[in-house]
Amino acid sequence: MTGSKGANIDRAFPIPAGISRLWCIPVKNSVSLGIALTTAAYMAFTFHDAIVKVLTSAIPVWQILFFRSLTILVGCLAYGRGKLVHQAVTSSIIKPMIARSILLLCAWLSYYTAARHLQLAEVTTLYYAAPVVGTVLAWFILREEVTPARWLAVGVGFVGVLIACNPVGLTISWSVYLALQAAVLWASAMVLLRKTSLHEKTIVQLAVSNVFFLIMTGIAVIYTWQTPTLTQLGLLIGTGVVAGCAQFALFEGMRQAPVSVLAPFEYTSLVWAFILGYMIWADIPTYNVVVGAIMILGAGLIIIVSERLRHRATA
Repeated sequence: MTGSKGANIDRAFPIPAGISRLWCIPVKNSVSLGIALTTAAYMAFTFHDAIVKVLTSAIPVWQILFFRSLTILVGCLAYGRGKLVHQAVTSSIIKPMIARSILLLCAWLSYYTAARHLQLAEVTTLYYAAPVVGTVLAWFILREEVTPARWLAVGVGFVGVLIACNPVGLTISWSVYLALQAAVLWASAMVLLRKTSLHEKTIVQLAVSNVFFLIMTGIAVIYTWQTPTLTQLGLLIGTGVVAGCAQFALFEGMRQAPVSVLAPFEYTSLVWAFILGYMIWADIPTYNVVVGAIMILGAGLIIIVSERLRHRATA
C-alpha cells in the first residue's frame, strides 16, 4: 500500500502502542537518516568485534556466532511471536534473504580464514575493497546513479585506509585471494540487502538471517563446544545484543539510502577500531593512522555535503 508522500506502508504487521515505528514500513527514503543509521551500525559492529576479540582466546568462533544468532533470534521472537514466524515463512522474498545469508556466511568464513595468515593491516586493507566493489555493483546491478562525488568519496576513503593500515610487502597468495573474496561477497550481500530491504520489514529479515546462521553454526558447535564461564556467557550474550542492534541499524539504513551513498561510511569502522584500541588496549595511533582517519572522515563529509547540495537543487 502507498501512503502520503510516496511512503510504502505495510499494515500486515501492526505495531503495538509504544513500540518504535522503525520496526515496520513506512519507508521515507531519507538519505540523512540512512547515513546516521549506517554509521551507528558500523560503530556497533566495531564494539562487537572488540568483544569477539576478547572471547576468541578461549571460545571458538563458531560458538560465538552461534550464541550471537541465538540471542538475536530470541529477541525477534519475543517481539514478533507467532505473527513473525508466519510472515517469515510466507515471505515472498524468502529465497533472496537466504541467498544473502549464504553470501554473508561465506564472507565471514573467508575473512576469518585469511586473518589467520595475514597481518591485521593487510587483511583490513584488502577487506576494505568492499565499498569500492559495492559502489560498482550498485551502479551495474541496481542501476543507481553514482555521482562523481560518490566515486570521489569511495576513492578518498580507500586511500585513507591504505595510509592508515600501511600494508608493506603484500604478495599474491591464497590468503590474499580469500580476503578479496570476502570483500566481494560482503559487497554483493549489501547490494542484495538493498533490494530485500525495500520489500520486507527489518524484523523479518533479522529473523530469517539468524535462523540460517543458527543452523549452520549449530552444526559446527557440536564438534567445537567449550563450556563458557559466567563472565564469558555474559559476553556471548552481549555479542548478540550489540550485533542485533548493529544489524537492525544496517538493514534500516539500507532501506533509507542508496548503496553508493552508504558505501564510504563502512570505512568509519576503522576509525572506531582505532578509538577502541586506544581505550581498551592502550594502542597508540601512529602518524599514518591519524592521517588515514582524517581522510576517512573526509570521505564521509564529501557524501554528506554533496547529498545536501543535491537535495537543495531538487527541492
